[in-house]
Amino acid sequence: MKHENHGRVGPNAIIRVAEALEAAQGPEAVSELFRRAGLERYLDAMPTEMVDEGEVTRLQAALRDLLGIPSARAIARDAGMRTGDYLLAVRIPRPAQAILSILPPRLATRTLLKAIGGNAWTFVGTGVFSADPSYPPKLTVSDSLLCRGATASEPLCDFYAGTFERLFRRLVHPKAQVTEIACHAVGAPDCVFEIRW
Repeated sequence: MKHENHGRVGPNAIIRVAEALEAAQGPEAVSELFRRAGLERYLDAMPTEMVDEGEVTRLQAALRDLLGIPSARAIARDAGMRTGDYLLAVRIPRPAQAILSILPPRLATRTLLKAIGGNAWTFVGTGVFSADPSYPPKLTVSDSLLCRGATASEPLCDFYAGTFERLFRRLVHPKAQVTEIACHAVGAPDCVFEIRW
């Protein structure tokens, strides 16, 4: 679906990475990361508007370069969970959260995935989001900006996995676990996230 902000994504993909890295390794690591990504201007003030998706791609690549893939994945997943917390606190209305949390998990899944799909342009940019709500639900991101241009032996889109997991645990099932079962960086055509509880 085309949108006037196509190619731009929400600033959480930058802000929450900075928060997660600072919590784990301190402000010096954040400064080094943002220098490596060419995003020094955000060290004075984090973005408050939509950002160019290329900035997020560069930030994720710089994170892997700075920390190595295993540590970068942990920081990215934490950043995704922090993003989920932000969405729950600020973006998803409390009445909607209350309704979702009392629906049977499969019905809540369908409702939540419809809402995620309607807002996907805010986190996939020029990528494409789709979802299959049947159990176990599968969420697919084609041309993921998190792993664009990367090659790895393990999945790299932990920011999305963390965000999806936080939302599903709070709104669908407290034991929901999200696993990226396919990643473009590993050679798959798309990045696919499976949710089980």
